[in-house]
Amino acid sequence: MSEDPVLTNPDHYSVVFENDHVRVLEYVDQPGDRTTMHAHPGQRDVHAERPSRRRLYSEDGRSRDVELSSGTAGWLPAQRHAGHNVGPGETHVIFVELKQPRPAAEAALGPTTRS
Repeated sequence: MSEDPVLTNPDHYSVVFENDHVRVLEYVDQPGDRTTMHAHPGQRDVHAERPSRRRLYSEDGRSRDVELSSGTAGWLPAQRHAGHNVGPGETHVIFVELKQPRPAAEAALGPTTRS
């Protein structure tokens, strides 16, 4: 069984863009909506389009609340969880998933720039 959130929770996740290096997902839900257990196997960037409050459930049943302000951007590790919109408004988030981690030597140099 796939744990890809686009397949496990198609009402909430959609692919906005994809190539050999990244996959961009859009996530939208309403207050009270829940997702089933799914995986984000790689590291990813997250950008909150709207303020939101969510409860994330790990495989062992533990939970933690996450609150994001509109415009918040961050970096998330790989993880497996289910989620619940416990806030008063819609959740709207953009994820940029890396398909392959950057090699250590390249990462040490920082971002690539062009002259």
